[in-house]
Amino acid sequence: MPNNNLDASLRLATLLRSSFDGRRPRVIGILLALAICIATGVLSGCAGSEGKNDETDTWSETKLYSEATGKLNDGDFSKCGKYFEKLEARFPFGPYSQQAQINTAYCFWKAQEQAQALVAIDRFIKLHQGSPSLDYAYYLKGLIAFNDDLGFLGKFTGQDLSERDPKAAKEAFESFKTVVDRFPDSKYAPDSLDRMRYIVNSLAEADVIVARFYFQRSAYLAAANRAQLVIRDYDRAPAVEEALYILIKSYEKLGMLDLSADATRVFKLNFPDSQILLTGQRGQKERRWWQIWNK
Repeated sequence: MPNNNLDASLRLATLLRSSFDGRRPRVIGILLALAICIATGVLSGCAGSEGKNDETDTWSETKLYSEATGKLNDGDFSKCGKYFEKLEARFPFGPYSQQAQINTAYCFWKAQEQAQALVAIDRFIKLHQGSPSLDYAYYLKGLIAFNDDLGFLGKFTGQDLSERDPKAAKEAFESFKTVVDRFPDSKYAPDSLDRMRYIVNSLAEADVIVARFYFQRSAYLAAANRAQLVIRDYDRAPAVEEALYILIKSYEKLGMLDLSADATRVFKLNFPDSQILLTGQRGQKERRWWQIWNK
C-alpha cells in the first residue's frame, strides 16, 4: 500500500501546526492527534481490504452464474443470493443479468432476508416492465411481503396474519392483485387469487379483533364503529359473522335497541345456522395458511 495517505496526513499536521502558532497547545495537540488517527484508519482499512480476497473476482460471467445456480440447487440461499447479486453488478448487460435479478430476490427471500429480497425484486420490476417474467416478479414480490407478515415463528406460535401488523399483508395483496389484473392467463394468477382471498379474510379478522378488544373494555361506540367497518369493507369475509354479533351487542349496551334489533334481523338473514347469538362463540376459525397451502 503506498504511503500517499500518510504523507498527506503529515502535511496536514504541519499545516495545522503553522496555522495555530500562538494558540493554546491543547488545541494543537487535539488536531494533530486527529490527523494521525485519520491516516492510521485509512491505512488499516486498505491493509484489511488487501488481505481479504474475494474468490469470485477472477470468475467469468458464465462461471459466476454456474456457481450461483449450484448454490441455489443445493439450498444455500444466502450464498446464492450474494453470487447472483455480484453477477448482476459486474455484468449488468450480460445474458444472465435479468435472470440474476430474479434469482437474487428469490434466494434472499428463501434465506429469510426479506428487506434485500424486496430491494432486488423492486429493481427488476422498475427496469424490466417488458420482461416475459414480469408476472412472476409481481407474484414473487407478493410472496416476499406475504411471508414477511406471517413470520417464520408464526407457524409455531399459532399467530396468523390477522394478529399482526396488516401493512405487509396489504402490500402483498396489491402485488397479487397486479398478477390477477394484468396477467389473467398467467400460471401464477390462480394462486394469487387464492392468496388475495386469504389476505382479505385475515384483514377482516384483524379488525374484528380490534372491535372485540373495544367491546371487552366497554368502549361500545368504538366497537360498533369498527364492526361496521368490517361489514362495509369485507362483506363476504367469514369475520363478518362476529362483526355483526359485536354490533348487535354494542347497540344493546348503548341503549340503541332499535338498531340492535335491525342488526339482529340482518344477522339471522345472512347466518341462519349460526349459534353465536346463543353461545357468544363463533364456529371454528378458518385454518391457518400453512394448513391450506403447503408451499
